[in-house]
Amino acid sequence: MDHSAHVRLTANELTPDVLEDATIYGPNDEKIGSVSHTHGTGSGAQVVIDVGGFLGIGAKPVSVPASQLDFMRDEDGDVHAVTSWTKDQLKAMPEHHDA
Repeated sequence: MDHSAHVRLTANELTPDVLEDATIYGPNDEKIGSVSHTHGTGSGAQVVIDVGGFLGIGAKPVSVPASQLDFMRDEDGDVHAVTSWTKDQLKAMPEHHDA
């Protein structure tokens, strides 16, 4: 997928309503997970990504800073993000548990 024509989200757009269910793409443009939910808003938010699994079953939730993801909107208005982390690197992170 060519992300060069996609519009980057501003910090004000990094909200739970906008980011929830966004697809996360890894360094080789492979789908590596999706946003489960967020804690906070803006560039300081923590984004919980479901990694692996199938249709949410068996997925491992991990929490990463929103600033480490490049969120954007495609031609259809769908929000997604690109990261330099691989699926294996995300899976190796500690599992996220909501308090």
